[in-house]
Amino acid sequence: MTDAANGNPRDEELERDREPWSPNEVAVDRAAFNADGLLPAIIQQWDTGEVLMLGWMDREAMRRTLTEGRVTFWSRSRQQYWRKGDTSGHAQYVKSAALDCDADTLLVRVDQVGAACHTGTRTCFDADRLRVVEGDRSDSTDGQELR
Repeated sequence: MTDAANGNPRDEELERDREPWSPNEVAVDRAAFNADGLLPAIIQQWDTGEVLMLGWMDREAMRRTLTEGRVTFWSRSRQQYWRKGDTSGHAQYVKSAALDCDADTLLVRVDQVGAACHTGTRTCFDADRLRVVEGDRSDSTDGQELR
């Protein structure tokens, strides 16, 4: 057998013999789970930066998310794991992940298929936009101009 790309049979053997990448437990061990054993996970669209939703993960949900390429959450109401999109078709395909500076929040950048929110909206933050006093970067609390 030969590799179609370059005709080298050795390359095909090496590709077939490679084990799938699996992160070690260090990332999960570094995470600072709360007293309930959960970690908030912010889900963000990888190419636009749009914040889609927030869900909760325990150690196993985080491990699955990092190793399976699909986002898995721990459902606090149902007390079970749920992989986003398995019933709705609105899957989240993992592109990258990072812990914040305190390791107590996970950011997962995904390719979202369909709506992210269970209500059918693109994001979970579309329904209840709040009125705010809009700040301006030239405003300063200490009387000095920001640079």
